[in-house]
Amino acid sequence: MHQIIGLYQCLLIAFNLVDVAGCSEIRNQFQHIAQTPLSTTPEFESDDTPWGLTTYANVPYVPCLSKRQGIAYDIAVVGAPFDTATTGRPGARFGPRSIRSGSSRINSGWSVYTGENVFESNARIVDCGDVPMTRLDNTVALKQLETGHQIVAARSPVSKDLSPFPRIINLGGDHTTTLAALRATYKNWGKLSVIHFDAHIDTWDPEVLGGHISDYAAVNHGTFLHIAHEEGLITNSSIHAGIRAPLSRPAKDLDNDRRCGFEFVTARDLDRLGTAGIIERLKARVGDAKVYVSVDIDVLDPAYAPATGTAEPGGWTTRELLTVLDGLAGLKVVGADVVEVAPAYDGPGEITGLAAAEVVQSLLYLMVKTPVVVD
Repeated sequence: MHQIIGLYQCLLIAFNLVDVAGCSEIRNQFQHIAQTPLSTTPEFESDDTPWGLTTYANVPYVPCLSKRQGIAYDIAVVGAPFDTATTGRPGARFGPRSIRSGSSRINSGWSVYTGENVFESNARIVDCGDVPMTRLDNTVALKQLETGHQIVAARSPVSKDLSPFPRIINLGGDHTTTLAALRATYKNWGKLSVIHFDAHIDTWDPEVLGGHISDYAAVNHGTFLHIAHEEGLITNSSIHAGIRAPLSRPAKDLDNDRRCGFEFVTARDLDRLGTAGIIERLKARVGDAKVYVSVDIDVLDPAYAPATGTAEPGGWTTRELLTVLDGLAGLKVVGADVVEVAPAYDGPGEITGLAAAEVVQSLLYLMVKTPVVVD
């Protein structure tokens, strides 16, 4: 301790260019470190060492939203720091940062489950940073995100045999951000079938959730799929997975959910069907359609993902969710997201951020595995 205090005093003295007895000895102890060039210390270099800008899995940062020309990529990770349309605990605006932090040790390795390495594929994967979104007006913020996604998707792909447009994985942000992503994705791909992993159905009629207050309040993280259906963005072959939250009006909510084109499997259906049965249900439902995969982290049990706004006990484990996602290989996934990560409620081990980062890697696998073309 005395040596640390002495070193601190010497640092202060150094700024005044004054030498004091006792400092020379301490300075000599640390001089070899200061004089060691970084280029001669390869023992400190590692593929999974978090350094520099925090991007998803340390992939290159690319200013996708700038006017710079000549930028090309196949899959872009884009952050959506937005949480002012949530009905539960706020904080998901910090979700993109948490997911990127949780991904810092993900490196260019081969999966023991799939045998694939998404970072060594012919797809160029980049992180575009976050879309600037106002916190003062939800309508404007969602338009900003939609425009941001359109700009990102308008760049040229590197591997045109994978997709004619870059595909985007959106890091939320509350689940309302999916509405903006669907609007932008629809403009390139047409109607989409949605595989929606969530504890909640999120097809509530705005008249029940928010709309009775104002038109502005009608657009929120519990109504966005209803709105997407009303806008003609999604097909009648969509499906929820992991549902377990109570309904507001049992018969009417389910009738409206079916009208919006959804079937669902509950969280407990996994106990009966197993992961293989869940995978079969999901793939059979969407068939050969263009698919958007949306993962609300609250599909996981709070034991595995406590950092979320509307946690519901009785959810899936992280392993079960990742197994189901990997089993969707072969589907034509044209867009995806991981949302509702609110790191203020996480533990010191960042377990929610770690889980969400792994989910993103599984979504990357789905995109890399199966090329898609415009019909």
